[in-house]
Amino acid sequence: MALSNPTLAAIRFGYGLRPGEEPSADAEALLAQIEEGVSRKPGFPREGAAGRLENATRVISVLVAEAKARQGGNPNDSIRKETQQEIQRTYRLDAMARVGNAVHSPLGFHERLASFWVDHFSTSVLKSRPMRMIVPLYEAQAIRPNIGGSFSKLLSAAILHPAMLIYLDQNQSVGPDSPAGRRNRRGLNENLGRELLELHTLGAGSGYTQDDVRAAALVLTGLTVDNRTLEVVYQPRLAEGGPITLLDRTYQDDEGDGQDHVLMLEDLAADPKTARHISGKLVRHFIADTPPDDMVEPMVDAWMKSRGNLTDVYRAMLSHPRAWSEPGRKIKQPFEFVVSGFRALGLPEKSFANLVRDMDDEEEGPVGKAMEMAGAVATRENARRRAARANALTLGALQRMGQPVWQPPSPAGFADEAGVWLSASQLSERIAWSRMIARTFGQKMEPSEFLEAALGEAARPETRQIVAQAPSKVHGITMVLASPEFNRR
Repeated sequence: MALSNPTLAAIRFGYGLRPGEEPSADAEALLAQIEEGVSRKPGFPREGAAGRLENATRVISVLVAEAKARQGGNPNDSIRKETQQEIQRTYRLDAMARVGNAVHSPLGFHERLASFWVDHFSTSVLKSRPMRMIVPLYEAQAIRPNIGGSFSKLLSAAILHPAMLIYLDQNQSVGPDSPAGRRNRRGLNENLGRELLELHTLGAGSGYTQDDVRAAALVLTGLTVDNRTLEVVYQPRLAEGGPITLLDRTYQDDEGDGQDHVLMLEDLAADPKTARHISGKLVRHFIADTPPDDMVEPMVDAWMKSRGNLTDVYRAMLSHPRAWSEPGRKIKQPFEFVVSGFRALGLPEKSFANLVRDMDDEEEGPVGKAMEMAGAVATRENARRRAARANALTLGALQRMGQPVWQPPSPAGFADEAGVWLSASQLSERIAWSRMIARTFGQKMEPSEFLEAALGEAARPETRQIVAQAPSKVHGITMVLASPEFNRR
């Protein structure tokens, strides 16, 4: 089925159609979203970057102090529990803000790119409790401001952020022949060096060797995180001395200022293998599970001619005829599915804010007393039920479907091919969610009108007939959300 460019742009390159929102009509309109999106601050971290740094370093200090007291036989369970609750609440509010960002933003392509790059440079809030506060900061600081500029700048911002160094244990890595390594017999950690080559730049099967992995890890030694300030710092006593050879380039820190890792990242960003790996990955994400060579090649050319300017690479992708043909080749990942469902319903920001408030009220605890003092009929049990429903429609749904916010299963991120998201259990969860959100927000909607808002010309005749014959409004809306065309893009 051929679709008009605006409809296809909204579904394939954004988070779906939304009532009252005019979709981008062509490649240049999509690209214009990037500059506008970069200038906007996301809804997370909720207290802003400076406020989050202050809160995160405070929380780390409290946890460190309590752990030392516990080791000394003087545990403070109440402080530890309160701090853990604060961390979890902060994560939940940030995660809800991230979902809300995608639901309400008119800049769908920008939001999709942010999700793509966060997944490409994966970190996880599950690494440690403080990471629940650091990873949202990572997306806001390192990823979102850099998705339209040079890949070299994005690579450097992502790799040299505290979240990445903590996630891949770079803060535990010591050069074997460094002063610290000789004295403490601490070892080299190759995690970041390996993922830098395999995932972030050259790609698996591109010809690098285990010796190259070790060399990259050695060049990165000296980099660590100062927990007092959450800054990446270079400590010469941890660094391996040169010369170190990686991919026929020798790094030997001639100036003694510990900048070889910067040169290494620049070299990797400029490598044609990196251009091919990432161009193919972009096509795989937006267009087809198997990236067509005739689409990847112009992107690689644009990369090399522009020295890795990402907007030029996106333009090459969007200018290819395949970008605007053969819709429905990709299965929506769970995050895309949930967000596009909320968007199709035209959920107002106030209604989404109520979901956030319902979860936060239950998390905070005093809502029961507040209601009682106000003479309200609602009880603590009502608050818990509302919180459970809000969670089931948002973060809990993403957890059940296998794509919880900022919790990739590995440094490789979430799978981006149909087979992973077409299992029976996955489809069952999607149908259950469709029924739940239809009951919650769709009781007063006409299914036929909702079908036009959600799919427009993308709706198949079979789906139109099923919806027209639905025995109830809830059933009709559920059928739209569960339809094959709504779950594809």
